[in-house]
Amino acid sequence: MISDLLESFAGLPVTDFDTSGTDASDLPPADAVAWRLACGFDDELPFDKLWRDFLETVPADRVRAIVIGSWWGGEGYESVQPVIDRLTESAERLPALRSIFLGDVTGEECELSWLEMTDVTPVVEAYPLLEEFVARGCGYGGPDESLAFRPVRHERLRTLRFESGGLPASVVHAVCDSELPRLEHLALWLGVDHYGGDATIADLAPLLAGGRFPELRHLGLQNSEIQDEIATAVAAAPIVAQLASLDLSMGTLTDAGAEALLGGQPLTHLTLLDLHHHYLGEKLAQRMRDELEPRGVEVNLSEQQQAQRWDWDESNEEHRYVAVSE
Repeated sequence: MISDLLESFAGLPVTDFDTSGTDASDLPPADAVAWRLACGFDDELPFDKLWRDFLETVPADRVRAIVIGSWWGGEGYESVQPVIDRLTESAERLPALRSIFLGDVTGEECELSWLEMTDVTPVVEAYPLLEEFVARGCGYGGPDESLAFRPVRHERLRTLRFESGGLPASVVHAVCDSELPRLEHLALWLGVDHYGGDATIADLAPLLAGGRFPELRHLGLQNSEIQDEIATAVAAAPIVAQLASLDLSMGTLTDAGAEALLGGQPLTHLTLLDLHHHYLGEKLAQRMRDELEPRGVEVNLSEQQQAQRWDWDESNEEHRYVAVSE
């Protein structure tokens, strides 16, 4: 479960925009913080009103980063579509906006896979100078509630991240088919099939083949129940040679996946190999450290997990879980 709200984003401290008695003279400089807009649980103020107050109070033409928190008030979760609409229609008023985080919501507010998403592509298209875009959620429900993305060409986007408990294969396809010549950081939380995460190794193949994103230096293929398969594919993937950091964390990685990584192409050019939340045994974990850390690779093997067996399961099967699913 995601327990904490963002404290920083895009290199800036996150500051909540509070409409209660806000005086513009008491606010920090518009370009010095990442502004977080969120409707409180007991707050009946609709997001549309919160957004209008923000644009009228803060010098919108200087805003560099926006973080969207819960966009609903009260107990009922709502689609993110009104937020998409406000962001896209306000693009001309936000010429300095470079970073957008959509869905800074904790598990107590709404579980990740129940965040009702929609097609987020219009936001990316509306801001041709956008450098960082993060979308959290997937919307475990009908097509109007699920995360969608279409192939885009964007000349300035450097960071693209989808945080999901079940990332649809269609989103993976759209990312692979996009033209993002300056993309440096790509992270995909693939999730589990039960919550719509139906991407396979075949879906990832165009990305792993390299050549699509010439400036890519960080790749995250995370939070997956097929983490061993991903590690095996990555071990021979051409794209790895251009990376400075590789993140295969948060999933169900076992000794088999780690063996594939160690037996594949050299990883000693990396500065970081992140495998936190894993199911490696102590022997394999130590071997990874011994082979990579003396070569200057930082290896994150924190949050070691243990496979579980249930008394009621007569098959005695081992169960492994990703870090964030529901």
